[in-house]
Amino acid sequence: MKTRITILLIALFVSFNLAFAQEEKEEECRNNLSIFDSYANSKKYDDAYEPWMKVRKECPKLSRAIYLSNKGKGGRAIIDHKIENSAGAEKLAFIKDLLKLNEEYHANFTSKYSEGELMMENANLKYKYKTELGLSTEELYKTFDSVFLNHKSDFDSAIGLYAYFSLGVDIYDAGVKTPPDAQKLFDKYDDVNEIIEDIIETYTKKLNIYVAKEAGGETLSKREQSYKGSYESNIEVYESKILSSMDKKLGDRANCEVLVPLYQKDFEEYKNDAVWLQRAMNKMGEKECTDDPLFEKLVVQKNTVEPDAKTAFYLGFLKEKQGKMAEADRYYDQSFELESDPLKKWKLVMRVAEKNYKRGSYGKARQQYIEALNLNPSKGLPHLRMAAMYQKSANNCGDSNFNKRAVLWLAANEAEKAGRVDGRLKSTASKTAESYRAGAPSTADIFNEGNAGQTIKIGCWIRRSVTVPQI
Repeated sequence: MKTRITILLIALFVSFNLAFAQEEKEEECRNNLSIFDSYANSKKYDDAYEPWMKVRKECPKLSRAIYLSNKGKGGRAIIDHKIENSAGAEKLAFIKDLLKLNEEYHANFTSKYSEGELMMENANLKYKYKTELGLSTEELYKTFDSVFLNHKSDFDSAIGLYAYFSLGVDIYDAGVKTPPDAQKLFDKYDDVNEIIEDIIETYTKKLNIYVAKEAGGETLSKREQSYKGSYESNIEVYESKILSSMDKKLGDRANCEVLVPLYQKDFEEYKNDAVWLQRAMNKMGEKECTDDPLFEKLVVQKNTVEPDAKTAFYLGFLKEKQGKMAEADRYYDQSFELESDPLKKWKLVMRVAEKNYKRGSYGKARQQYIEALNLNPSKGLPHLRMAAMYQKSANNCGDSNFNKRAVLWLAANEAEKAGRVDGRLKSTASKTAESYRAGAPSTADIFNEGNAGQTIKIGCWIRRSVTVPQI
């Protein structure tokens, strides 16, 4: 019995000491966390390095601050500083340690940092430091391809998406077998493009919520304004920078001289593949290869295999090329009816509205621009187009010189709406409105007319009213 009691006491003593030692260790980690956080907050990254490494090694689960960077603070900021201020073998060691740091973050905070996010971040880092790491184009492509194949939902980095496609083009140009031919290169473009379109659509839906609130007379909070600005900026990055850069990179590799023989060669094999037909049809449409008989062949076949809104649009396009506008309009209307997704429908409506705008069918174009705004209120371009149509029609829609020039007030007011709903167009909308107002009646003209504050009804297709400013 005495032996058992002695063993129990020893076990309790050891357990107590271990618990005490663990508590001491955690206390030391918390102190070092506070120290490195304070140094990092003061941008003293070299001083922060040692206590940070101690916490990282001894208590890796203590805080996410070990792995993140928030406004220049946190472990990531420390190691970024080391990379930026080193060279040669030392810099390479820090780069490799950064990659390791991300792996440790995933291991210790898996619920906060998934495997897909880890792979995406490290792929971007390897691309950024490809020279230091000595990675080939093929190796980098395979790194991004692994993320695409295994964690597509986490492949949302603007830099990564462009790098993935750009590397594919470089490999194609070099004649390496990944991707091995033009078709696979175009498929990769479509793969990446679809991811980007989904990302843009997600941001646009969120943005439209705030635009609708403002349109309803509500004032956004500072937080909501911040979100709204962030969504606009992200859409701008993906639309104007990434997609346009991809198109520039693809360049003449996808011209009609390449596309037509490629699709002719593969048509019989893929003529019942709706995805292949859709992509081939879209690519020839985008690259203006619509005069070739193959384009019509693709459209008709796609309509046979899987009729949808996009196919109906292209059928309308073909009828328009034949000068059969009544039939074309029926197909365009059918494309609107078939598309249930508001943002996809918006694209179709805008394309038809732009056609009517260019051919001078202003009444019809305005009707479609208004529908486009209902579908996607955060896009201000329809307002600018309607403003331009008013300005172009001023001489035809007024019964006196004063009233003709008064149409420019209407144009200016419409242009300003573009800047209110679409922050990306704020500067353009402001300058456009200013130029229209410069051509409108002056204060002296209003005084001579004696009609300040009166309402002028504008005739012809416009059928709108404008109020003369008070002087």
